[in-house]
Amino acid sequence: MINPPVDRWIGQSVPRVEDAALLTGRASFIDDLPTRAGTLEAAIVRSPHGHAAIRSIDIAEAANVEGVVAILTGAVIQRLTRSMTVGVKADVECWPIATDRVRYVGEPVAIIVAENRYVAEDAAERVAVDYEILPAVVDPKAALDVDAPVLHPALGSNLINERLFSYGDPDAAFREAPHTIAIETAYPRNSCTPIETYGVVAGYDPGEDAYDICANFQGPFSIHAVVALALKVPGNRVRLRTPPSSGGSYGVKQGIFPYMILMGVAARVCGRPVKWIEDRLEHLSASVSATNRVTRLEAAVEADGRITALSWDQIEDCGAHLRAPEPATLYRMHGNMTGAYAIRNVAIRNRVVLTNKTPTGLNRGFGGPQVYYPLERLMQRIARQLELDPLEVVRRNLVPADAFPYRTAMGALLDSGDYEAALDRAVEKGGFAELLARRDAMRAEGRLYGIGLAAAVEPSVSNMGYITTVLTPQQREKAGPKNGAQATATIAIDPLGSVSVKVASVPQGQGHRTVLSQVVADELGLAPSVIAVVADVDTSRDAWSIASGNYSSRFAPAVAGAAKLAAGRIRAKLETIAASQLNTTPDDVELASGRARSKANPDNSLSFARVAAAAHWAPGTLPDAADQTIRETVFWTPEELTAPNADDEVNSSLCHGFIFDFCGVEIDRQTGEPRIDRYVTMHDCGRILHPAMVDGQVRGGFAHALGAAFFEEYAYGADGSFQSGTLADYLIPTVMEVPDLTILHHETPSPFTPLGAKGVGEGNCMSTPVCIANAVADALGVDDVSLPLSPSRISAFLADDEPPARNPKRRGEASASAGQRKLTGEGAADVAAPREDVWRMLLDPATLNAIIPGSHGVRKLSETHFAADVTLGVGPVKGRYKADIELFDLDEPNAVTLRGKTTGALGFGGGEGRITLTETAPGQTRIAYTYEAGIGGKVASVGGRLLDGAARVVIGQFFKALANHAGGGKPGVVARLKALFGRRA
Repeated sequence: MINPPVDRWIGQSVPRVEDAALLTGRASFIDDLPTRAGTLEAAIVRSPHGHAAIRSIDIAEAANVEGVVAILTGAVIQRLTRSMTVGVKADVECWPIATDRVRYVGEPVAIIVAENRYVAEDAAERVAVDYEILPAVVDPKAALDVDAPVLHPALGSNLINERLFSYGDPDAAFREAPHTIAIETAYPRNSCTPIETYGVVAGYDPGEDAYDICANFQGPFSIHAVVALALKVPGNRVRLRTPPSSGGSYGVKQGIFPYMILMGVAARVCGRPVKWIEDRLEHLSASVSATNRVTRLEAAVEADGRITALSWDQIEDCGAHLRAPEPATLYRMHGNMTGAYAIRNVAIRNRVVLTNKTPTGLNRGFGGPQVYYPLERLMQRIARQLELDPLEVVRRNLVPADAFPYRTAMGALLDSGDYEAALDRAVEKGGFAELLARRDAMRAEGRLYGIGLAAAVEPSVSNMGYITTVLTPQQREKAGPKNGAQATATIAIDPLGSVSVKVASVPQGQGHRTVLSQVVADELGLAPSVIAVVADVDTSRDAWSIASGNYSSRFAPAVAGAAKLAAGRIRAKLETIAASQLNTTPDDVELASGRARSKANPDNSLSFARVAAAAHWAPGTLPDAADQTIRETVFWTPEELTAPNADDEVNSSLCHGFIFDFCGVEIDRQTGEPRIDRYVTMHDCGRILHPAMVDGQVRGGFAHALGAAFFEEYAYGADGSFQSGTLADYLIPTVMEVPDLTILHHETPSPFTPLGAKGVGEGNCMSTPVCIANAVADALGVDDVSLPLSPSRISAFLADDEPPARNPKRRGEASASAGQRKLTGEGAADVAAPREDVWRMLLDPATLNAIIPGSHGVRKLSETHFAADVTLGVGPVKGRYKADIELFDLDEPNAVTLRGKTTGALGFGGGEGRITLTETAPGQTRIAYTYEAGIGGKVASVGGRLLDGAARVVIGQFFKALANHAGGGKPGVVARLKALFGRRA
């Protein structure tokens, strides 16, 4: 333990060093970096299906596109790599590309490498993949059914891991409790959608058998080993680099590593560097999302609301593959499944399942939202069922102030806090009494108004060993212990006495350079402005460890703490050198205001630069005790983070902040729209290093949490089709939807970190969704609500059941397959031509080729069977499709039904339409049409309204073109067609 000195710079909101470049467009992101001459670019062919066997992949047409250099399929990747490491003991392989089958929409099937991205994208549309559609499973509970479709046949089921835990004596506690109260919740999938998507530039040196990979990855941490093992080279043959700036991550960019492997192999095959930048559609459908979790939580409860035991049953949906570091989301909170409460008896059942959805990964607050949503909903249920004050139920269960450091039943060591004092401060300063009065007044007016509460412990600085809790004690013993949270920092001094700082933590907006300059400035008696901080990462240059990286809020407590320790070591040496030059003792020397001076006689001083640079200019003059001051590197790991023990007890994180939130929410009776009337959040994040940035982190986490509460959900159809693939369907809050909030603080410095700081960037992602849900449930007076709390979902509680829709099927109409986007429409067009001529046009391939939008050719397979090659665009999705069209129910020349299907790299579809021809006057025909279709794949991810509108436009264009051809829109067309038909007759 190190007690921090009185500071000058830490605790002040100095201007951010990073902002000048970021706000003026001068920051260097992955796509801004210059590339070597000859760098190629890649595009990825992705699966349009949720689950399908790959019969064949025909790349011949794509390979013939000018500018294409290589096409890589699963067979190539398998030959040059190993299956990626899976975090559990299971008979399953995990490749970065589909091999025998596809298991989620968006899974890579082929990599096209070309001279530029435009050529690569064009060629990708020409890759023909023959799929055999397989049944899909998207519900985690259904995935456990004995007859559920199995994603990985070698595994034998979709259950990839199960563990049971018991702490204390939960069985006895439940037997003796006067009340047993349970809740079941389903936390939905969501993601954090950073402004910048994934990006990789990879090179390969055949002489060294080495890879050089630059990516906007937030590692390197343990994933460096996963990448090296997959590429079949030693770790020192994989150089990972990051750009100076990253456009956000929030954990999501951990998921880039499979693409680092793919582009590394592409560079090896092509013999040239390869660049790939993900587009937004790819990012939404195929990067990573947070896990969705089904939880049944049961509590043994005393009459006064005190909880004596908890029983957790958690089903974690990790998608199609269990990719490292998963199941981290499930086990990150394992040491603290009791939250802020003193509960000594706990039973836990954890099951990890696979479904036909994108693989999951880290997402801001990972693990916390999935735990606190059921836990804090349960607290409200207890109060409601026992008719108690919800605030008192929370208060009575809090860990008492005199218990810190507090060891939970599962092994977590809560470092510091006074939860009740923080709660009381929030209630007083946040105006809780006034909010209660406001609720009473608004309800008296007949308005729907509710108050929600949430208490949470925010973990930070994860113990690297917590993930191994997924293994049995015997498996852990065989594998060897894993624990700790090593952070690194290097302080360097150049010949002019200038100070530089280097850490192995990639910034994604947290202000690394600003805070680190403050920390080091305080240690060395300098101004932050004169200290240079380098915050990008290069594994071949920098000091780093397997725990290095930017995740689980470890920057302030661990990384900045390591910088303080490194600067402290340099300071001690400088004091020794200055003492010899000032003719005094080291304990009499202080570094302040850019000088080294005697405390007893401040006039006896030297400039900092002269003392600091002595190791460069005159190393022979240095005292023996000083060694050198050129460079000092610290590797710091806290002793409190030990490996899980034989009883499965684990201190899963080093620091534990405290959050207490309350809010008032009003619901519009007519629309079901919720509105946050007031939101108060109290934080104990230990020692605050930069108040303005702490405020920004709280507001940022709150904005993300609003998305989870009200807007965001990864939606899948029953067939695994992804249905929220654009920002028209996957809604995220903007500044217009984020209200102001009251932020309060209660500081209890951590005794376990060098600066006394704890994490603060993830807390509201954990507390806010459930706080809002509790308020909505209170307003509606119901027990159960589900996220996201959209107006349509809330309206179901307000409106009477509607009668079933009366919409009988039209003749020849076919419904969309389960899970597909359904499109319907109808219309009419007037044609200046007899019905007989129009009828013949509909059966003529030359006419169809001329009037079908985007047609590249129509072939007549029989009198009523046609094949076409078309390019269609729907909003941001444009692609080439092969269409197969059959005509049946022919009633010449009055009516015909068309049945068709399309397939392409961007999706698939099928449907039916009925066309009727009515003579309105001699030589005049009205064409009326109705249709119903279903589409899937990437194109189905486009917003429903956009799709429906686009379908109407395309079909409208078809009939308008037909009318133009038949009615003289193009001179001589009717006469030419009559002549053509006449010759055929």
